[in-house]
Amino acid sequence: MTESRRRKTPLVADKRYPSKGRKPKTTKRTAKPAGKKAAARKTTTRKTTRKKTRKKSGGNGGGFFRRLFHWIWRLIWRITWRVGAVVGILLALAVGVVYTTLPDVDALLDGRARGSVTLLDRDGKVFAWRGDQFGGVITADTVSPHLKNAVVATEDKRFYRHFGVSPRGVASAVRINLSEGRGPLSGHGGSTITQQTAKLLCLGVPYVPSEWDSEAAYESDCRQGSLWRKAKEAVYAMAMEVKYSKDEILTIYLNRAFLGAGARGFEAASQRYFGISAAEVNPSQAAMLAGLLVAPTRYAPTNNLQRSQDRARLVIGLMEAQGYLTASQASKARGNPAQLSEAAAARAGGYFADWVITELPSFFGSDTTDDVVIRTTLDQRLQKSAEEALKYIFQEKVREGSKAQAAIVVMSADGAVRAMVGGRKTRVSGAFNRATQALRQTGSSFKPFVYATALELGYSPLDTVMDEPYCINIPGSGQWCPKNYTNKYYGRVTLADALKNSLNIPAVKVAEVAGLDNVRTVASEFGIESDLAEGPALALGASESTLIEMTGAYAGILNGGSAVEPYGLTELKLLGDDAPLMVTTTGIGERVINDKAAKQLTWMMERVVSEGTGGRAQLPGWQVAGKTGTTQAARDAWFIGFTADYVAGVWMGYDDNTPLSGVTGGGLPAEIWKETMLRVTEGMTPTPLPMLAPDPPQRTAQPQRQRRRQGGFENAINNLLNNIFGN
Repeated sequence: MTESRRRKTPLVADKRYPSKGRKPKTTKRTAKPAGKKAAARKTTTRKTTRKKTRKKSGGNGGGFFRRLFHWIWRLIWRITWRVGAVVGILLALAVGVVYTTLPDVDALLDGRARGSVTLLDRDGKVFAWRGDQFGGVITADTVSPHLKNAVVATEDKRFYRHFGVSPRGVASAVRINLSEGRGPLSGHGGSTITQQTAKLLCLGVPYVPSEWDSEAAYESDCRQGSLWRKAKEAVYAMAMEVKYSKDEILTIYLNRAFLGAGARGFEAASQRYFGISAAEVNPSQAAMLAGLLVAPTRYAPTNNLQRSQDRARLVIGLMEAQGYLTASQASKARGNPAQLSEAAAARAGGYFADWVITELPSFFGSDTTDDVVIRTTLDQRLQKSAEEALKYIFQEKVREGSKAQAAIVVMSADGAVRAMVGGRKTRVSGAFNRATQALRQTGSSFKPFVYATALELGYSPLDTVMDEPYCINIPGSGQWCPKNYTNKYYGRVTLADALKNSLNIPAVKVAEVAGLDNVRTVASEFGIESDLAEGPALALGASESTLIEMTGAYAGILNGGSAVEPYGLTELKLLGDDAPLMVTTTGIGERVINDKAAKQLTWMMERVVSEGTGGRAQLPGWQVAGKTGTTQAARDAWFIGFTADYVAGVWMGYDDNTPLSGVTGGGLPAEIWKETMLRVTEGMTPTPLPMLAPDPPQRTAQPQRQRRRQGGFENAINNLLNNIFGN
């Protein structure tokens, strides 16, 4: 027990706190250093403990905020991922619902509400388009690679890498809009090609005419840019990305995009502007087409070719920057900008095309839902001749700044209209057509129908009438005394001389003898459908008519006396069909006056040009027949004439009926006619007019007369013969 107690290691407490009265044991020498080390360890422990305590007590505030921050972050994360999960599920459901409504690609390629009308000239060449043109389906595989690259480079360079919506593009667009002082969604939209396609599809809402005020209202609704609409557009775009491949989406876009001038899709636009397929366009043409997407009407090359070419240069720069064109290819494209096809550059027959469309049933014309092809009577050489002649006269012989207008119609003897100019601005469509829509007083250009009536009734061009002061009492209006333009009287004159010099008093007397009702009948049967004056002023052209009616009536004189219906359509068929639905071969109708009367009237009208008031319309080497016309106060001036091949009519005046200054029908209108026909007859062999000189007068008690028209005419002859006509 004693031994064991002695070997027991002393307790530390004993060493730290020795017993009272007991002296500590003296240790051996080796114990002293050990005691120092222990003391050192105790001191170090105390210091370390104090430091930890101080550090712990001094960091209490920082730890609290750190724990608070971590708690808030965990809370936000829990809310965010839950909300995100819910939104993701809802978005997936929305995309899934839209996905189930998407049809096959083929059903989305042609979404036009209207069809197109393609107009061909007499030689079968395209010269005009109307309606929404769709040139046919073009795909991302069959379109020119240059065009495909130009569209992607211009509209959505990350098209093949995003999922339908480009957050980076949207953020960039918002930044640009805000920097330019607009709202975040106003201006640049940051839309991908897929989103633009969704918008073109109107998010799957079809156009139903009964549900919308107009197609324009429908399209405006499809283009609205509200935040909610943008969200729906994004969902629709993502659904398309799931349903279709990238190339299928691009195919829809290439076929539905509007590219100006009525062209829907790049195939139609390529044919419209360049006369070739979209599969054949070169880099400069591709750049011009892609450049139209930003503002089709503004950049349409038919509106402003230079502006369109400038825009194309920017697109070429984008194609080069993105590696679609080499530096040499881009330089070549810039140096050889795209040019319009001949038909697109000329925009020939704008007035003519409008007139042809209005003459059709609406379901084949302005309201067609089919693609219609119309072959017409238009001769583009003659159309150019008329346009150049009008431009020349106004540049050379009309004072600068004049607002006077003019119109021209050229047709064949059967009524086939070969050229039409409805105003001084020739390259237009949808404009007011003064050749077909302007009702104007005809003046002395109406007189040939007065003499046609007399000749039909058996009178000779060499019969005479007294040109002297003459007054008529008109019931309800009082006395009316016509005067000649010169305010002179020429005594006894032949009918031929009266027409040659455009004398008014003889024309009124002949109309009275022939019978005003008969004159109205002859004029209306020749094709003047407008309301004709009831009184004797009818003979002086107090009635109104259109230029195309008057020109058609003169064509009836040239063709031997048969009525003419001016026409512009020769064949109409649906695109892709071989059998035509409508065919017109001639405009000649029933006979109005006999062949002899027509040829004698042509002889009289030839003297108007060779010896009378129409002298400025003479064509070297050609026989020309025609008649001048000037209305009261010179508000209208006319010249209508013909060679053996063509009839041409010219009207000149102001739209607001302001009197012309120093202009008569034998002046500027005759000169416009001559300039037109000089160009029309260029290279042609002169052909004599179908005219017949009258037999020398025979002195008889009373001339043998035809009496096709009975009634008042015979009574008028019996009452007035001795006073008016000599033997």
